[in-house]
Amino acid sequence: MAKQSKKLTAAYKAFDREKSFALVEAVKMVRANATAKFDETVEISMNLGIDPRHADQMVRGMVGLPNGTGKTVRVAVFARGAKAEEAQAAGADIVGADDLAAAVQDGKMDFDRCIATPDMMGLVGRLGKVLGPRGLMPNPKLGTVTMDVKGAIAAARAGQVEYRAEKAGIVHAGIGKVSFDEDKLIENARAFVDAIQKARPTGAKGTYVKKVAVSSSMGVGVKVDVASLSANG
Repeated sequence: MAKQSKKLTAAYKAFDREKSFALVEAVKMVRANATAKFDETVEISMNLGIDPRHADQMVRGMVGLPNGTGKTVRVAVFARGAKAEEAQAAGADIVGADDLAAAVQDGKMDFDRCIATPDMMGLVGRLGKVLGPRGLMPNPKLGTVTMDVKGAIAAARAGQVEYRAEKAGIVHAGIGKVSFDEDKLIENARAFVDAIQKARPTGAKGTYVKKVAVSSSMGVGVKVDVASLSANG
């Protein structure tokens, strides 16, 4: 712990934490200050000018990162019959119906994404109190309640990430690993930012994107100059 604390202290001293940097520079700094012995996740956090307690100011959706996340995504699919067979053929880690629902009720949720065919939502709906708090509840708006089981599984594996504004109006996501090339991290960051920009709710007034920061999972946050987030920034 003391050793990690010294590394963190050194990272804090490595740059002016009150200053905002261009996205390219911020990503370089995050990678340079990532000192953990594992391949840390690079994360982006955006503070939005919204109050998600109001329905017309909620920001939620899915975005596909062009270079993936570097994370192995375990996928569970609620389906029966031909759709269950399709899910298994598409490489789903867990496929089931009543048996899968029973496992979830028992707290066995060894998966990162949950997909369901529409006809299964009567069953899945009863698991809302278990799946919901973990962000695993299938949702047609997110493409996780669908008849295109194969496509949903492929999207999850290809680097699709979910975002949802928290109470303070903050959205965040992992956009890759420290081992990624800087160009790939920057491309992923801009894809995420673009999705958030396009998801601006009708109720948002004034400045929409207030603050942005990038960090590694064990590192300190680096403020990003909002103007540098565009493709030309």
